[in-house]
Amino acid sequence: MSDKKHGGRFVRRIAGKGRRAAEPSGDDLWESVQMARHAERPYTLDYITRMCSDFEEVHGDRLYGDDAALVAGFGRYHDRPVAFIGQQKGRDTKERTYRNFGMAGPEGYRKAMRVMEIANRLGIPVVTLIDTPGAFPGASAEERGQGGAISRSIQMMWRLDVPTIAVVIGEGSSGGALGLGVADRVLMLENGTYSVISPEGASAILWRDAGKARLAAQAFKPTAANCYRWGVVDAVVPEPEGGAHTDHEQAAEILDQYLHRALGDLDALPAADRKRARRDRFRRLGPLRDPEGGLGMAAGREIPPPG
Repeated sequence: MSDKKHGGRFVRRIAGKGRRAAEPSGDDLWESVQMARHAERPYTLDYITRMCSDFEEVHGDRLYGDDAALVAGFGRYHDRPVAFIGQQKGRDTKERTYRNFGMAGPEGYRKAMRVMEIANRLGIPVVTLIDTPGAFPGASAEERGQGGAISRSIQMMWRLDVPTIAVVIGEGSSGGALGLGVADRVLMLENGTYSVISPEGASAILWRDAGKARLAAQAFKPTAANCYRWGVVDAVVPEPEGGAHTDHEQAAEILDQYLHRALGDLDALPAADRKRARRDRFRRLGPLRDPEGGLGMAAGREIPPPG
C-alpha cells in the first residue's frame, strides 16, 4: 500500500483485496462532494472528444423526443468502435438550462437504451460516464414514465452480451446514476461521489432540512475511497494535482489508460462468463461486514494503476 498526493490531500492507494483506505474526516467527505460538483470539472463530452475520434451522437428516443441532458452515440476508441453514453451538464446558465443540469428525463434513458441495443446487436462495447445530481424529478417526467425508463435501463445493462464499463466522473446520485451503473467494471474518479441519493435529498427526507446536507454526507460517506472499500466500484482513478478541473487533458489521459486496460481485460472473457460475473458482482453487494471486520465486502476486482 502506498500514498500519493492528489487534489491537495493524501489518498491511500489500495494494493489488494481486503486492504482498506483510512477513514476520511467529515471535512474530507464534504470536500469530495464539492469537488465532484466543481463547475469547471470535465463533463462527458470533454472526455469523449479527447479519448475518441469520429464521435457521432444519436438523438431522440423514437417515442417522444430528444433529451439534451444525456449524450449517447458511437465513436472510434483505440481503433475500435465503442458506444459512449453519459449525462452532460452545462458550463453557463444558457447551456445548463438546455442540458437541464445533467438531470435526464425518460427520453434520455430510452435514448441510452436505443444505443445499448444497437451496440449489443453489433458487438460493440458500451461505456457509460456518470455525472448527475439525479434523474429529473419533475411531474412531467413522471407522467412520461421516468421510473419505468430507469428500471428498464438497469435491466438492459444487466443483460447486455458486450463488455460494459461504467465510470463515475463526477457526481453520481440517485436513480439517475444507477440507471447507467450496471456494468462489468465500475470505475470512479478520485474526487467523485456515488450514492443512492444526493446529500441535500437525504437531509430533506431525514431532517426536513436540505441545509443539513453536510451531516447527511458524513452519514453515508459517498466518496471514492469508501465506494472502493465497500466493493461498489472496482478501481479509483487518480486525478491531476488539484483535481480534474485543473487539467482536462491530463484527466482524460489518466482515465483513458484505465479504460483501455479494463476493455482489454473484458475482451479476453467469453460473453457468458462476463454476464455471469456481472450478475454475481451486483448480487454480492450489501453485506454489512466482511471476514476481516470491515464495513463491506469487496465485490469486484481492482484494476491496478497502468504500468
